[in-house]
Amino acid sequence: MINNKELSHEFHQIIERHKGILFKVAKTYCLNDDERQDLLQEMMLQIWKSLHKYNDTFAITTWLYRISLNVAISFYRKNAKRKNLNIPLIEELASIQDEVNTEKQERLALLEKFISELNDIDKALTLLYLEDKSYIEIAEIMGLSVTNVGTKLGRIRDKLKMKFLQINS
Repeated sequence: MINNKELSHEFHQIIERHKGILFKVAKTYCLNDDERQDLLQEMMLQIWKSLHKYNDTFAITTWLYRISLNVAISFYRKNAKRKNLNIPLIEELASIQDEVNTEKQERLALLEKFISELNDIDKALTLLYLEDKSYIEIAEIMGLSVTNVGTKLGRIRDKLKMKFLQINS
């Protein structure tokens, strides 16, 4: 049996080692810093509450993504009912380097806008896909079959392509 001090130490190590996952998920689902901080706190609280249930046959990152995405989706739904949110895309796409040309900037901004309009599950799938997660990893994190992940991502790509084609015509 693990004591609270050991559990606390393990929790702090996990958060420190994998805080990037939490920040990426929070950035994807929250528009402003205050909401992002609230979401990060809620994610950490749920991780703390679930730590004793962690099954080490799964990768810690899979477990963290699953908890943080579930919390983020619930948090987003709760907040979206109160106000109309425009969700920014992950930090890497939002901070476009200066040397990128204007057309590419516009296309990335459009992609960010289109992704922000996706439903909660599609947004989560897109985030994991953009994180270079394999279909198997995405399936484990999202609790879907690998086939379902492939089908959903294919439909998301088609939906995004159609939006770009509509803009260009």
